[in-house]
Amino acid sequence: MKRQAQNEMTIQFLSRSSNEGFARTAAAAFLAQADPTVEQIYDIKTAVSEAVTNAIVHGYRDGIGTVKLTVRLFDDGLAEIIVKDRGCGIEDVHRAREPLFTTGGAERSGMGFTIMESFMDAVTVRSRPGKGTTVILRKRLTSRQPL
Repeated sequence: MKRQAQNEMTIQFLSRSSNEGFARTAAAAFLAQADPTVEQIYDIKTAVSEAVTNAIVHGYRDGIGTVKLTVRLFDDGLAEIIVKDRGCGIEDVHRAREPLFTTGGAERSGMGFTIMESFMDAVTVRSRPGKGTTVILRKRLTSRQPL
């Protein structure tokens, strides 16, 4: 049975690097209703930044496409952030999640998924070459007030 979110928002934006900060801030602003700790907001903003940057840099390597950001809040304090692109996709998701692996050239660190995993409770990556990638980030928020 699929869980029902208490609240949800979705935005879509062009895969321009200038929109990474917008996505990070939008996710944090939406989740502020759960009254999370400053540390939790920082963790979420960092992970969203990495996921959106991956979509922009790797998903749409040589062009502009769209990135869809969905943020869900469940009544038990679970925050779910979904970053989806319809870019080139990932050939080998397991390998892409290894630290230091990158398809972005020498200027990229290859630490995006590792960073996401260190700041979130769970990270799921689904990808199909030529179809795009979906990254699902989950974090349990310890709200200072009941929802």
